[in-house]
Amino acid sequence: MASTLLDVADLACRRGGRPVFDRLSFALGAGELLALTGRNGSGKTTLLRALALLVRPEAGIIRWQGANVADDAETWRGRLAWLGHLDGLKGDLTVGENLLGAERLRGRPAADDRLDHALAGLDLTALAHRPVRTLSAGQRRRTALARVMLTAAPLWLLDEPLNALDAPAQQAFRTVLQRHLDQGGLAIAATHADLGVPGARRFELTA
Repeated sequence: MASTLLDVADLACRRGGRPVFDRLSFALGAGELLALTGRNGSGKTTLLRALALLVRPEAGIIRWQGANVADDAETWRGRLAWLGHLDGLKGDLTVGENLLGAERLRGRPAADDRLDHALAGLDLTALAHRPVRTLSAGQRRRTALARVMLTAAPLWLLDEPLNALDAPAQQAFRTVLQRHLDQGGLAIAATHADLGVPGARRFELTA
């Protein structure tokens, strides 16, 4: 395995007062994908939210390059790109405005070439000036994925990234994901589908 960047040790979380998982540990290096599998309710989304510091783990530690991420949550969140079940888009803004607005919120406005690259990667160039409220579910999901791509964050946390995507869009995303990994990025994805990444690691939650 590549030199460890992300180290998760003995993580435990509860939901609604009941344990979801306990003493969960794994490590990832540059270029690695961890596919989280398991039945609905097994804790895949909870784990992603804990890694993003959106929920507080009951126990355990998350380290990035040896440092506890909870000691500097703002810096840690800057290293993440998050994709949840909901696309998190503003319906009255265009595709391009949504992407640029998200980058401004991250404090790093996107240059035109980076925006164009993200739009092209998810086949959104022709939709760049369309209000999101006029898009199909698949087009909105591609926009949310383009937002992830645009961040250039080293770690992608993805909750069912292939939801609502047709076959060509799924292949476009797989190409984008593989490029991210080839460039040394990491990804953790909750998924019921094959993400098409050779050598991807699989972690099944059984709660």
